[in-house]
Amino acid sequence: MTDTNIAPRTGRREWIGLAVIALPCLLYSMDLTVLNLAVPKLSVTLRPSSSQLLWLIDIYGFLVAGSLITMGTLGDRIGRRRLLLIGAAAFAVGSVLAAFSRSAEMLIATRALLGLAGATLAPSTLSLIRNMFLDPRQRRVAIAYWITSYSAGAAIGPLIGGVLLEHFWWGSVFLISVPVMLLLLAVGPVLLPEFRDPNAGRLDVISAAMSLAGVLLVIYGLKKSAQDGLGWVAALSIVAGGIVGYAFIRRQKTLDDPLIDIELFRLPAFSGSLATYMLATFVAFGSYVFIAQYLQLVLGLSPLRAGLWTLPWTSGFIVGSLLTPLVARQVRPAFLIASGLVVGAAGFAVLTQVDNASPLVVIVAASIIFSIGFSPAFTLTTDMVIGAAPPEKAGAAAAISETSSELGGALGIAILGSIGTAVYRRSMADGIPRGLSADGVKAARGTLGGALGVAEGLPSTIAAALRSTARGAFTRAMEAGIVACAIVALITAIIAIVLLRRVPTATSPV
Repeated sequence: MTDTNIAPRTGRREWIGLAVIALPCLLYSMDLTVLNLAVPKLSVTLRPSSSQLLWLIDIYGFLVAGSLITMGTLGDRIGRRRLLLIGAAAFAVGSVLAAFSRSAEMLIATRALLGLAGATLAPSTLSLIRNMFLDPRQRRVAIAYWITSYSAGAAIGPLIGGVLLEHFWWGSVFLISVPVMLLLLAVGPVLLPEFRDPNAGRLDVISAAMSLAGVLLVIYGLKKSAQDGLGWVAALSIVAGGIVGYAFIRRQKTLDDPLIDIELFRLPAFSGSLATYMLATFVAFGSYVFIAQYLQLVLGLSPLRAGLWTLPWTSGFIVGSLLTPLVARQVRPAFLIASGLVVGAAGFAVLTQVDNASPLVVIVAASIIFSIGFSPAFTLTTDMVIGAAPPEKAGAAAAISETSSELGGALGIAILGSIGTAVYRRSMADGIPRGLSADGVKAARGTLGGALGVAEGLPSTIAAALRSTARGAFTRAMEAGIVACAIVALITAIIAIVLLRRVPTATSPV
């Protein structure tokens, strides 16, 4: 950031362009949440098998994660605006096809298309911000708004989806994207500038395939282990993904025009920001899994009501993201990030008291504290990752950043979920009431959802005892997982101080 005092300032056109960029980001986040609400209705209409239902839910995120690096690098080569508009058009077409799918297989295929299209959005929009906002402080504000658009999408997705499902068929939730993407296609060429690397070579197809395979294998293995435990299939998938990833890195070192520039990882601001970003995502995703299950399975809220009670969480991220650039004018990134992570750990400490006070009050208070505390970690690390890369490599840097986020989230769900499962099973070992069949005992000891399902077919007294025992066991499991989140947050604060302490504040005049 040596050009802090001479970087050109952006004007009204760029800020209006930022509003355009926020549109696909908002929809990308919404599309991750609305399908979960539509599952009951589409299950009745399309009758997917259990494995098909899992692929319906997972295929979108899998292909987004696996395609990010390729799409980010492709944007550097063909133009970030062009790739964004191509992705927007594909997303609109895929949304229409998904809405009118006639079979589970068709919906899986269209969700895969949406995943590929969605993978163009984050690296294209973030790299456009890198080129539109050259002044470091303006760029930091722009990234804060960029992150806010994702939080806003996560907040309003369940609300809009719930209203649509109340009055229309399940496919209506996919049509939300169409008018917004059409608007982007109409105004994007006018308001967004085009940027690409003038010296970029040809895309290495082998590297693209290796990046897709490596990330998909690791994400699939982590997802599988989170659902079923670390069996041989999950372990083999993770190991295979690691081997492919290692081969991918070795290949990049031999290419004249690699898919990603390995030398970027030698920059402390880049590698330190990636590590901090991934660990922060690890904690955020892992904690959300516990809270979402607690709201629905322990407190008995509907998915829509549970979504409403998570609004303080997303609101905290919005407020924290917008405040971060203001505070960052005076405080070095490392110390602001570390302080925020300590605040986040305090929020998790509050959440461990969920069984000792009004649960909803504790959840709301804790989620506001840790979401505001974690906001600097997301905003500043994203800024430092793309700021450390040369402008012509911004697309690849943005893709690496988002891939680390996907991996961090998958790791958080898998590892913290495994901790919670172990505590739940230990708590249930001697607490299951008598009168259950062997299969019933196995299901009740497996998961809280399994225990509640078994309780449905039991006499009322035994059912009530089983529900109480299982919910108490899950609460203890959640508290153990949240303690782990607090510990990881504190470790991440130390990492941020050590690796990012030399990164200066953005000192250009406002």
